[in-house]
Amino acid sequence: MIPAPQVARLSQAMPFWMSLLLIPVAILGALHGGWTVILLPVVTWYFFSILDAFLGLYTDNADLDTREDQLTWYKAITLIWAPLQFGLLFWMIWYVTGPGDAHLSALETIVLFFGVGVITGTVGINYSHELMHQKDRGERLLGDLLLAMVLYSHFRSEHLQVHHRHVGTPRDPVTARYNEGFHRFFPRVLKGSFLSAFRAERDMLARKGRPWHDPKNPFFRYWALQGFMALLAVLVGGWTGLALFVWQAFIAIWQLELVNYIEHYGLTRKHLGNGKYEHVQPRHSWNAAHKASNWLLINLQRHSDHHYKPDRRFPLLQNYTEADAPQLPYGYPLMTMAAMVPPVWRRVMNPRVRRWRQMYYPEITDWRPYNRAQNPVPR
Repeated sequence: MIPAPQVARLSQAMPFWMSLLLIPVAILGALHGGWTVILLPVVTWYFFSILDAFLGLYTDNADLDTREDQLTWYKAITLIWAPLQFGLLFWMIWYVTGPGDAHLSALETIVLFFGVGVITGTVGINYSHELMHQKDRGERLLGDLLLAMVLYSHFRSEHLQVHHRHVGTPRDPVTARYNEGFHRFFPRVLKGSFLSAFRAERDMLARKGRPWHDPKNPFFRYWALQGFMALLAVLVGGWTGLALFVWQAFIAIWQLELVNYIEHYGLTRKHLGNGKYEHVQPRHSWNAAHKASNWLLINLQRHSDHHYKPDRRFPLLQNYTEADAPQLPYGYPLMTMAAMVPPVWRRVMNPRVRRWRQMYYPEITDWRPYNRAQNPVPR
């Protein structure tokens, strides 16, 4: 247990600021072109995977009595990232369609903005996830701005009102099914998450006696923010700027859904009958205690505790041992690469899912309804 005074130190928080290193890497790629345009995905995926291999696991837990005012240095990185990402994204659109157009080829530009999407997804959407869970309206607004920069604003509604409530059940489109490859999961979740988010907001308004098109529906705010970002891309870089903006947004969404895919793959809550399911437990999320990738992802890999206690800020998320939560063999950067190759993914993960089932649910002998999401939807 790390005592609260030690948690509060700047030195304890600084490793979580490593995401800032990606900003000069992006600028280097824009200014120099050539081989440097591939550095963003290389650093994000491979460098942090190598660091994980050398630094190992981090299993210490912060004191849960740590006060909010002792978390200032942790909150700061999530607060400053939104304006930094905004400035970086639109500066790069301006640069590659203007001054940098003379030395960057079309291929270099496309590869460069692939890397931009990697960081707006890996870091930007992840930080928006932290911000959307907070009570402060300013933090939630920053989260909305980050999501608007990748045209995925409905993620907030889907995550808070659908995923957390129905994870591990047929009502949650984001829970990847056993033996479902990512290439099947991705188009399914793109459609399912949007529709489930819209239905959740519509139903909430209906319970208050209001129609879906009531101004209180947050989808109007989502669409307005996304429209503003797209318009700004056109004003800054013309139609090419808009195309690059949409390209990086698609890559960011792909990165997010890769993470969603691995977080709950094959893990389902037990159906108790009549549309009732057991409560969410730490065992319903894959956990990863790898040090460097948790620094990059602000403890997102302590996902078991996040679902168990969604309102905890990231420095207070607790690590679970294999006795309480299933463990991934590697951190998210390496696991997302494995997920892109379904035979490799199944070879690594399917035996772990089967062991998890035997450990927690030996009484279930027919897993076919769970594999195909054919159990009744939650009441």
